[in-house]
Amino acid sequence: MRRILLFLGGVLLAGCGSSPPTPDWQLNASQALQAFQADYLKGATAASERDFVRARSELARTGRADLVARAELVRCAVRVASLEFDDCPGFQALRDGAGAQETAYADYLAGKGTHEASDDPLSRLVAAAVKLKNGGIDPAAIAGAIDTASAQGWRRPLLAWLGLQVKRAEDAGDGETAAQLRRRMALISG
Repeated sequence: MRRILLFLGGVLLAGCGSSPPTPDWQLNASQALQAFQADYLKGATAASERDFVRARSELARTGRADLVARAELVRCAVRVASLEFDDCPGFQALRDGAGAQETAYADYLAGKGTHEASDDPLSRLVAAAVKLKNGGIDPAAIAGAIDTASAQGWRRPLLAWLGLQVKRAEDAGDGETAAQLRRRMALISG
């Protein structure tokens, strides 16, 4: 995930420094995509949607499907980190214009491939979510995902991961733990 974001950021911000001024679409798209990610993770749905529409529109101005596909992957990754799994329809519509790296990452998000997670908090959450999707996650990894989301103040994924932990506690017949977790969720939601 971090490599996709860094690559996209590098493409978008290429030209800074002593070269000609960066085109406005690059700056606008980069800022909007960063705002989308921040708003989505903190749970500001309406703002995140506006940010993403703005980023996608700026990228679409170039006519480059590969850039729009990368933005769609960012969108999919933050959704996966928040345990919102789908087939990444925005990327799928652009799959033919995407490069091999983007296609491999999309497959990874779908649980069909491998990817080396970085130490970046979002990358760690995505990796945990992919493990969950593939059925290979343990309680320590769930707790790690909760700690990661909590440390970043990311409300949306924190609530999703806590919800998963509540379900597991209930399935194990541990009503006391489930009640404690629900209180924590209420604090976050309040």
